[in-house]
Amino acid sequence: MDPSATSKFVAKTWDESIFQTLKEYISIPNQSPAYDPEWETNGHLDKVVDLLINWVKSQNVPDLSIKVLKEPKRTPLIYMTVPASKDCKTDETILMYGHLDKQPPLTDEWESGLHPYTPIVKDGKLYGRGSADDGYATFAAVTAIKALKEQGAPHPKISVVIESCEESDSLDLIYFMKQIYAELGKVGLIICLDSGCGNYEQFWLTTSLRGIASGTLKVKILKEGVHSGSASGVVPSSFRIIRMLLDRLEDSKTGTLLVPELFTEISPKRIDQAKQAANALGDVIWSEFPFTEGSGPIAKDNVELLLNKTWRPTLSVTGASGFPHVSSAGNVLRAESAFTLSIRLPPTVDAHKATEAVKKVLEKDPPYGAKIEFVADEPASGWESPILADWLEKSIHAQSNTFFKKPAVQLGEGGSIPFMGLLGEQFPQAQFVITGVLGPKSNAHGPNEFLHIEMFKHVTSIVSHILYDFLLEKSK
Repeated sequence: MDPSATSKFVAKTWDESIFQTLKEYISIPNQSPAYDPEWETNGHLDKVVDLLINWVKSQNVPDLSIKVLKEPKRTPLIYMTVPASKDCKTDETILMYGHLDKQPPLTDEWESGLHPYTPIVKDGKLYGRGSADDGYATFAAVTAIKALKEQGAPHPKISVVIESCEESDSLDLIYFMKQIYAELGKVGLIICLDSGCGNYEQFWLTTSLRGIASGTLKVKILKEGVHSGSASGVVPSSFRIIRMLLDRLEDSKTGTLLVPELFTEISPKRIDQAKQAANALGDVIWSEFPFTEGSGPIAKDNVELLLNKTWRPTLSVTGASGFPHVSSAGNVLRAESAFTLSIRLPPTVDAHKATEAVKKVLEKDPPYGAKIEFVADEPASGWESPILADWLEKSIHAQSNTFFKKPAVQLGEGGSIPFMGLLGEQFPQAQFVITGVLGPKSNAHGPNEFLHIEMFKHVTSIVSHILYDFLLEKSK
């Protein structure tokens, strides 16, 4: 394949059809089912599915078939397949993955002039909810396949799945995947277009994803609130009891968690990859975050910061109840407090065992005999990719050098994509390329989400050439 021809084709497709259709996608408020209780009746998910299907069909990719798997009470799955070219010498399949559902808009938090459902281009970035997470994936996958076709390059069988429930823990995905597993055949390579990049200057490969143990910690010390003047000094504050319990989980001075079951050994290879990534990124690792003036990160050792967010457990308190708003808070010692706890787990830690350990630590020996309960959410274990085959490692570096003039970088991600672990179990011999366009300040789940347009073009081009390199390797 000719890289120059690939770049020109991707840029042309962006200008002629992707850009306008992606803007239409952004304008649709198709929140993931976890955030939209009326998703079945308001038609937003269906509207996006129709938009993407119509765009795919308009591309006239030779031999591509497309259908929607859909049942009552289940979110739809778009399934595409391109059979192997006649001169293909392998029976293995490449599976590509993305999703079309969105996080909540957070409308009031966007910068002036920006809006989650109003697509705006500014400084080479397309702003709007879902642009980078993960609306671009369908366009990138199909365009990468068509780039192969345009140059007459041979290719293996390629299948693409675009789900509608990723932001809601992929609740319907496995159900539909079971219907197509046999049709997929022997999957040799899985490409996930739903991850991050450390910068917009080279190709990034995700090597691991953290798991999560979350739930609500509830503390009740009184049957009802009482006057703080008469009760304080006699009745312990429910909030102070929660602080005591959190001290069992975390060293508040360092942020280091204290439960042994939450840890795993970090391999020398992953540490070395973190060092390479830290060298490529420098202080962007922490400076990308919107710190208030004068504040900063936990530490200034960039390698340690990367290992913290990819291979070490961390605790975040993400919600609270039992507290009146500050504008209406009186002098009352409250009866109870509750915190939502989100514990990110290292990729290889068993999330169920970790959750059990957290619950045991929090609920044992209740201070002052208070009623304590940790109500756990469904745990989700993380995932570590197989070590890259020599051909694939050479391919990602070669293509990154071709399109970015810099080598690729491999690094773990701090978030979760539960489906990757399930795919790893289903296709244990498959290689993984997990990549994406979510770089500094792209803010996928927050305000001012954007798609870096040039990054989209380069990633799409590189994926197209990886598809071709897979065939070359399997034809040897």
